[in-house]
Amino acid sequence: MKTGIAALVCLPLLAACGQEAGQERKVVEQAEREGETSMQTATSLQAIPFNTIAGTSTSLADFSGQPVLIVNVASECGSTPQYAGLEELYRTYRDSGLVVLGFPANNFGGQEPGTNEQILNFCTSRFDVTFPMMAKISVKGKDKHPLFIALTEQSAIPGEIKWNFSKFLLDRDGKLVARFETSTEPTSDELVSAIKKLF
Repeated sequence: MKTGIAALVCLPLLAACGQEAGQERKVVEQAEREGETSMQTATSLQAIPFNTIAGTSTSLADFSGQPVLIVNVASECGSTPQYAGLEELYRTYRDSGLVVLGFPANNFGGQEPGTNEQILNFCTSRFDVTFPMMAKISVKGKDKHPLFIALTEQSAIPGEIKWNFSKFLLDRDGKLVARFETSTEPTSDELVSAIKKLF
């Protein structure tokens, strides 16, 4: 009789344990799926081609294994002096692997009207920029470049770019891990701290 009672008591406990195990499996499977999605997103980002400001074809795959800070830049913006901060950031942390990529864009207030040659001359002569500059592209609207479609629409941190000098931080695996608005200065504690976590 005692054995029968014990069995009756244990059955609900076993059922509950089974439910908990099932829930744990679901959580693990979901985490694995999210991890796979993140890796697929990173791989997709790295595969998107774009040109350097000199006209050479490249992609994020060329910077694989390095933290990358992507910034949409402009030459006639109130935030244009951020070029100096971006260059300081690059020179300070490039030996640790950081790459800063400047993407000129004329989407906000017509503040990047120049040609690639004019843009390169401006940022190198005015701010002594040595970090890689990319060819002028569109980061918003119907002609938005596929890289920025992926960053703003298909990433883990979606949302349209609001203005020039928005910043996208990718980890060593090419996954977007943080975004910063124009108001976040390149040498701010917030941005520097996020970068240091990737070394």
